[in-house]
Amino acid sequence: MSIQNVRLEVMQFLEKKIDSFVEEYLIPVEKIWQPTDLLPDSKSENFLEEVKELREIAKDLPYDFWVTLVGDTITEEALPTYETWLMDVEGVTQKGENGDNGWAKWLRQWTGEENRHGDVLNKYLYLSGRVNMREVEITTQHLINDGFDPGTGRDPYKNFVFTSFQELATYVSHNRVAQMAKKYGDNKLSKMCRLIAGDEMRHHHAYSHFVKKIFEVDPSEMMLSFHYMMKNKINMPAQLIRESGEKMGTAFEEFSNSAQRIGVYTAMDYVDIMQKLIEKWEIEKIGNLTDDAEKARDYLMKLPARMARVSERLITPEQQHIFKWVEPAKI
Repeated sequence: MSIQNVRLEVMQFLEKKIDSFVEEYLIPVEKIWQPTDLLPDSKSENFLEEVKELREIAKDLPYDFWVTLVGDTITEEALPTYETWLMDVEGVTQKGENGDNGWAKWLRQWTGEENRHGDVLNKYLYLSGRVNMREVEITTQHLINDGFDPGTGRDPYKNFVFTSFQELATYVSHNRVAQMAKKYGDNKLSKMCRLIAGDEMRHHHAYSHFVKKIFEVDPSEMMLSFHYMMKNKINMPAQLIRESGEKMGTAFEEFSNSAQRIGVYTAMDYVDIMQKLIEKWEIEKIGNLTDDAEKARDYLMKLPARMARVSERLITPEQQHIFKWVEPAKI
């Protein structure tokens, strides 16, 4: 049987359990938080006072913090790109022979949860008064238009490695923003980012569970796919981010510098996530591997230490880039 057919068979095997995955890792619409639960209530007589308080607190948050928060928001708002890409993965179709394809059901419900993240952050930015929303909206539209290539093709194994990694990376970023917002006294923003981080961690557990199940039934090919993704490095969803009037991808390095400078997401976090995946999937213990898969495992086990040495030598520029998205605070 061809490699492609084996992957399709594995996806069909996992699809039979999709309802249990949905029940374990996603939350029913009626029970999960919604953006309006965390923002000033526009129907309330105190709405304007609440907005004024939100804006006063926002004045104290530092510039790199705002750049990072805007970049995180834009990345969340580019959700249509991610759903389109995942719907094209081998084994995922809108409809199956017996009605809804199980993977499509998963992805639609995952998208529904993720969609709330951009909604709540966008509204917060709009109310804060610290952000040029038109510039943010232009960047968001560009990011969706420019598309995103995670380097996985239609291969479900590689795609699930990517989503396992990215969901954990977004957890780290949103959780750090939550901690910093609390430190600066912005409890509303802290709570919304903490809840978003919680969603991302649940989604990470789901996708990493899918990978663990694949390791059980097709260990060598799953190992080779993990090796491929780590050797080629994970592409960040915001990699093609740009400001208005600029070329594709020109804002990514400065956005990354802001995140690194303020400690929201660093090169060492990338290494730490890789190590966590190696431990979570118990790479060292997996048996019945081909010779090529054994070599891939050896490479993976040594990679975090090698990348950590490289990360320690990286120097982040101290000078801030002034983005069109965020205006420096008025003194």
